[in-house]
Amino acid sequence: MIPLYKPYMPELPELESILYSGQLAYGKYARQFEEKLKAYFDESNLLVTNCLNLAICVALGALGISRGDEVIASPMACLASTQPYHSYGVKVCWADIDSTTGTLNPDSVRKRITPKTKAIVHNHFCGYPGYIDEINVIGKEYGIPVIDDGIECFGAEYRGKKIGHCGTDATVFSLNPVRIPNCIDGGIVIFKEKEIFEKAILIRDCGINRANFRDELGEINPDCDINLSGYSATMSDINGYIGVQQMKHVNTLLGRQRKNAERWERELGEEKEIFPIARKEAIPNYWVYGVLSNNKREDILRFRDKGYYVSGVHFPNNRYSVFGGWETDLLGIRDFYNRFLALPCGWWL
Repeated sequence: MIPLYKPYMPELPELESILYSGQLAYGKYARQFEEKLKAYFDESNLLVTNCLNLAICVALGALGISRGDEVIASPMACLASTQPYHSYGVKVCWADIDSTTGTLNPDSVRKRITPKTKAIVHNHFCGYPGYIDEINVIGKEYGIPVIDDGIECFGAEYRGKKIGHCGTDATVFSLNPVRIPNCIDGGIVIFKEKEIFEKAILIRDCGINRANFRDELGEINPDCDINLSGYSATMSDINGYIGVQQMKHVNTLLGRQRKNAERWERELGEEKEIFPIARKEAIPNYWVYGVLSNNKREDILRFRDKGYYVSGVHFPNNRYSVFGGWETDLLGIRDFYNRFLALPCGWWL
């Protein structure tokens, strides 16, 4: 069976020497990885973390979002994208999606805004970019930051720009095993504003300003105050080294996935009950090849019988009781979930 996901791991010739170097914490390689990512996105306000969850927490803290605030999000997303907000202590308010794309419906977002709304979380579903311009306009109109959720969207483009370089207030990416790049674990946060980025650097590292944290003897400096709540969220040098090696292959891997998408487009051209997801404004990264099926269960079985592990991938998060109950008025969610299928489209296909 051809899998839907598969971790990529390049050659790691220096791994053993790093493991026994005595320098495993955030250091040379993690910083090199950040520099390579900054060049890739053409963004200077970028940092890496040790996991996606803490990338989200760092972003929320830097944007001034506190326990009890509300954020608007799509329930048609990976639970790893939505649970961190609930765990942080904010209330997640669900907006509906466009049932043809799986991404946030701007009109629904606008209707959900209240005085308690402090952010809009814009998930780019399974690597397919959403309505970025429209959502960003709403955020600017109401003075609400927009957080692009690129958990599955590294390398995808919108109107000729990479997700992460689209003028959004903050963008988060996952670096877990089934992502590109894959650092085994980790996260990326990109900020539009330098001041917020500099605050995030401190939050990522327990609120510590490393420039004056220690005195001339290497002892903790009593004059260095800690005035921000923060996390131990820096990336290890092992994960950073893996990221450096991964970045050598990112463009090749994404290119293969886009070639595979062209193949699927040709092969599905004669299908009468399957409709590929597509928008002229966007170039997906084709983490999967997304289609809408009029016979979802039958098509799952049919493709699996052909040797392709096909799946609906995600379950509507609004049905989980942890978020406070099932909201039934999200008709776009219901229609999309009943029809969406992901076909394998990765570099291994």
